[in-house]
Amino acid sequence: MERTAKLVLAKNALANIVRGSAAALTAVLLPPFLTRLMSSDAFGAWCLVLQLSAYVGYLDFGIQTAVGRFVAHTNEQGDTDYRDRIVNTSLAVLSGVCVLTVVGAAIFAAALPRLFRQVPGLFVSDIRMALVLVASSLAIGLPASIFNGIFIGLQRNEVPAAIIGGSRILSAALLVLVVKHGGDLTQMGVTVALVNILSYFIQYVMYRRLSPDIRLSPRLVSRRAARELFDYCWSLMIWSFAMLLVTGLDVTLVGYFQFKSVGYYAVAASLVTFIAGVQNAVFNAMISPLAVLHARGASEELGRIMVTATRYGTLLLLLTGLPIIIFAKSVLTLWVGPSYAANGVLLLRILVMANILRLSATPYVVTLIGAGQQRLVTVTPLLEGFSNLFVSFAAGYVLGALGVALGTLFGSIVGVAGNFLYNMKRTTSLRFRTSDYIWNGLLRPCVCAVPSVVFAVVIRFYPEPAPLIAPLAVLALVMTLACLWFYGLSGMERDKLKSGEVFASVVRGLNARW
Repeated sequence: MERTAKLVLAKNALANIVRGSAAALTAVLLPPFLTRLMSSDAFGAWCLVLQLSAYVGYLDFGIQTAVGRFVAHTNEQGDTDYRDRIVNTSLAVLSGVCVLTVVGAAIFAAALPRLFRQVPGLFVSDIRMALVLVASSLAIGLPASIFNGIFIGLQRNEVPAAIIGGSRILSAALLVLVVKHGGDLTQMGVTVALVNILSYFIQYVMYRRLSPDIRLSPRLVSRRAARELFDYCWSLMIWSFAMLLVTGLDVTLVGYFQFKSVGYYAVAASLVTFIAGVQNAVFNAMISPLAVLHARGASEELGRIMVTATRYGTLLLLLTGLPIIIFAKSVLTLWVGPSYAANGVLLLRILVMANILRLSATPYVVTLIGAGQQRLVTVTPLLEGFSNLFVSFAAGYVLGALGVALGTLFGSIVGVAGNFLYNMKRTTSLRFRTSDYIWNGLLRPCVCAVPSVVFAVVIRFYPEPAPLIAPLAVLALVMTLACLWFYGLSGMERDKLKSGEVFASVVRGLNARW
């Protein structure tokens, strides 16, 4: 049984990586085309449309996550009737939110020129139309997200991974074609909206195929299920609101204070999206298995898994984030051109540092959600969000885009401090020692990064010996990988990698599922 659970977890993690990789792929591959085919103002206007439309996603209120958790939990307990009531109540709630969101998007679009006075008048009409199209299509996706929650609860993460990942890649490819043939923001909005709606239809078809036993009927909408959903989701709503303050207002604030820098900031944020996408894709697969462990009362196992996952997550963050920080200017120059590199290099470094700090807590947060403990730690996300917003607004008023980035860094420091000083004392369903979390989860991976950090300092303060940069880079990489192998991994983990057991387990899990 334990071996089967590990195989399923490995398969779901791999599926989420594929899904996150699709998001990361579009975040990395799309900007080089758009920045070269569009003016900086037009690209900035499109980024503003996407940011404003993305607020619709926060109106999910954590219900998709709740559906995944409750489906896994009720299936484990054999309570299929209550499972169906949860699903139908969730669908009813998000359908109502969908209607209100479409109306709200139209009202916001009408008021847009008064809110963003620096936007050139040439783009106002197109921004309005594109905003209504994209936001409305995402609103339709709110009730459709219930199907993804069902797939996740059934531990069939490969289904939403294929649908969402495929739709993002298709949308990016079509956007490039539209812009290349002279399409404006409205046509870009139509493209994104149509692809979104197509993906929702495919989700429904797959739901009918894979889980026909889950009934959909208005008669199954239940007050009891609504109360339990609210009890589970209210803390997720707070977290979602806090994340809106942390990451969702950046581009909007830059558009308000310094519209000409929206494109530069958005490009830097895209690489941060790459890091966050990989991190979240890997660890979101843990929610359903952790819910099962929580149902069995395995609190010590939950704590052990969380600490181990934190070590892996920190290693992943450092491996993806440090190269971007060290070679930020070169990366941006090759990626989106020298103009964006000149204006975005400092923004990129600050944002990557901020998100390495903040995302180091992802395994801890995911474990709390799986164990239903997130309601106990709502103060810290709000504290992080409001501190981020306050500093971003104050510094943004003075420094523009740079001030907004500094606000994000400040908020991440507050969030990490809140975990240690407040959250970990309250989440008693996860049994672990804070010292073990700090040392094995965070510090061991940081030790592995020391050679790369030393290399970064050397090339920063001694840029003259250019012929030595390549050998020093290779030496730093070799030393980092050696530290990772001998210190970042445990002896058992090294043995599994050497024997190929890890990869064989993933393959067996995929074969068993398909």
